[in-house]
Amino acid sequence: MEKQTFIIEAKEAESMAKDLGFETVVQLLPSLVKSAQKLARPPISKFHVGAVGLGSDGRVYFGGNLEFPYLPLHHSVHAEQFLITNANINGEKPVWISHIAVSATPCGHCRQFMQEIRRGTDIKIMIIPADYNGIQDSDLCFNPLSSMLSHPFGPPDLLEKDHPLLLEAHNNCLVLVDSVKRNGILNGMQGEDEEVWIQLKNCALEAANKCHAPYSGCPSGVALMDSAGKVYKGSYTESAAYNPSLGPVQSALIAYVSGGSGGGGYEKIVAGVLVEKKGAVIRQESTAKLLLEAISPKCDFRVFHCDSSMN
Repeated sequence: MEKQTFIIEAKEAESMAKDLGFETVVQLLPSLVKSAQKLARPPISKFHVGAVGLGSDGRVYFGGNLEFPYLPLHHSVHAEQFLITNANINGEKPVWISHIAVSATPCGHCRQFMQEIRRGTDIKIMIIPADYNGIQDSDLCFNPLSSMLSHPFGPPDLLEKDHPLLLEAHNNCLVLVDSVKRNGILNGMQGEDEEVWIQLKNCALEAANKCHAPYSGCPSGVALMDSAGKVYKGSYTESAAYNPSLGPVQSALIAYVSGGSGGGGYEKIVAGVLVEKKGAVIRQESTAKLLLEAISPKCDFRVFHCDSSMN
């Protein structure tokens, strides 16, 4: 199976742009959108959305929409969310997304989500038509997100000016506080179970500590393990508008899809751990269980609770 590309390193992107006759990597982005569309997994709509973004670290990040059979549509991941989460997981901190080329006009959901990035309304967006042939076109141009989002409501309306935003360093100062809660049967892994769960709960705790959850104050993180023993981490990511928030399982699945699954199915996921605060007003356990049971029924799922070390 051909290896899928979700990140292009800075030097490689510069070389690709030069080889194609472009003066800058920004000009390269539109020609990569069709490749991004091939990364999408939309079994319900069959509508492949691809997004390609340039980070301040010079890397090019890819994103595609993800849909999950048998689950309500709001569990889906939008291509722009995938791209930004991909950058958040793999970017060289601090990273900022300056330009995004996308195969379809960003919906209001995604426009709102992009506001969680500092100076998000300054992100330049280009919508690529289906018949684009990869050649420079004077009719195509990048426009700031602000031109698509009049009278915005976002982090400045709810947070202090210096509060860390998405793609910035977070440390929620969380520690584990209780024993494991188990649901399921461990399947397809080698070695001592106890070592597996210690590794997964520590990885999920790390993801929870990096979580962007300033509106609810309920950080959480997920760690997934595949049958080869590779671990994929995901952090809950909130939006000021609430509904566009991205769950920790979805974030971990973005890491899974982009991190070497080789295009394989979700059934390769054999274990998962959620770390969240006990008694939190925002609880991920039921949703996480529902999603994992739908896409990988044999996945052993466990929950650990945490609390702030500052308490």
